[in-house]
Amino acid sequence: MKVLAIVLAGGEGKRLMPLTADRAKPAVPFGGIYRLVDFVLSNLANAHYLQIVVLTQYKNHSLDRHISRTWRLSAMLGNYVTPVPAQQRLGPRWFAGSADALFQNLNLIYDELPDHCIVFGADHIYRMDPRQMVEQHIDSGADVTVAAIRQPLALADQFGVIETDPTGRRMTAFREKPKSAVGLPDAPDQIYASMGNYVFKTQALIEALREDALDPASRHDLGGDIIPMFVKSGGAEVYDFADNVVPGSTERDRGYWRDVGTLDAYYEAHMDLISAHPVFNLYNSRWPIYTGHDPLPPAKFLHNQGDRIGHALDSLVSPGVIVSGGTAVRSILSPGVVLHSHSLVEDSVLMGSVKIGRGAVVRRAIIDKNVVVPDGARIGFDLDYDRQRFAVTRGGIVVIGKNEIIDR
Repeated sequence: MKVLAIVLAGGEGKRLMPLTADRAKPAVPFGGIYRLVDFVLSNLANAHYLQIVVLTQYKNHSLDRHISRTWRLSAMLGNYVTPVPAQQRLGPRWFAGSADALFQNLNLIYDELPDHCIVFGADHIYRMDPRQMVEQHIDSGADVTVAAIRQPLALADQFGVIETDPTGRRMTAFREKPKSAVGLPDAPDQIYASMGNYVFKTQALIEALREDALDPASRHDLGGDIIPMFVKSGGAEVYDFADNVVPGSTERDRGYWRDVGTLDAYYEAHMDLISAHPVFNLYNSRWPIYTGHDPLPPAKFLHNQGDRIGHALDSLVSPGVIVSGGTAVRSILSPGVVLHSHSLVEDSVLMGSVKIGRGAVVRRAIIDKNVVVPDGARIGFDLDYDRQRFAVTRGGIVVIGKNEIIDR
């Protein structure tokens, strides 16, 4: 069976502002050296689905550049990862929704004529072997299979909820953030939450997209409009993410999935990385997360004189980092970060080339690229004062945008 992978990477990411002020949401850095889009592309590449198109739209330059520079596959073998900006083939308009994004790019499907199409989102943190989902989809004969993760029934109003028949496989309803929901046949206290990952029979997808495009009342959304069409026709099945077994995974990190759609969720996903036994393990060599690397030297730790000691504890430290007499605790230091003497960074995420001045203290913060924190500055201690200068999340995380100038 021939399979084409389509990655939806056109999201604007408004809830991640200011991190998305200058870039598309899937291009937002994560975990020091990665971009959000690297996780879905790595899952597809590890599964040997190597014909991949990435549909982009808003502020797509850094995303297109990252994909073009990093994700180079063998053209001789017919493999590719291709970023496809909004082509406006049907007129001068942007994508009206995820279904419209596919409809406006049907030429990509016609060019390859696959038997099945994988359609995955680009902004979640997880490991998944999509081959297992595709195998279930083909064996079932369904028109569409939707990946779902089990969540507590009490959280149903936060997700797109899938309801099934007594077998737990055939979908009987898809409801967006319902106030009341029905528990699973085998677990009444749980619901299936859609992960935004789909496998379609190609012809069924084409016909559904054409029908949806002609409906003036449609929102042209995959979850809200296309999937209910297949539910109504009896052609929709659910794939339980709990059944997915990734090579090299452990019981602790198996089934991990995070939607980093808000700044607090983005921050918490970073904190998941840094424990001694992390709930998301970046060090699984049997299912690696791929990305591109600039030619940077190893990280360096300087000075061991009295209280002027350069060190990092419970932290991720990227290439090119210099910890010069400063201290990092429970933090992520991205390439090019510099901590000067007597500085302290705690429970924070520092992106590329951030500089922390002498004696400066940063606590519970996300600092985007190229920001210079002045000598002696204190960030994350007086949130009322910080709100006058920066974004502060509901969870009390201070967020400083790319290239922002900080007064002491």
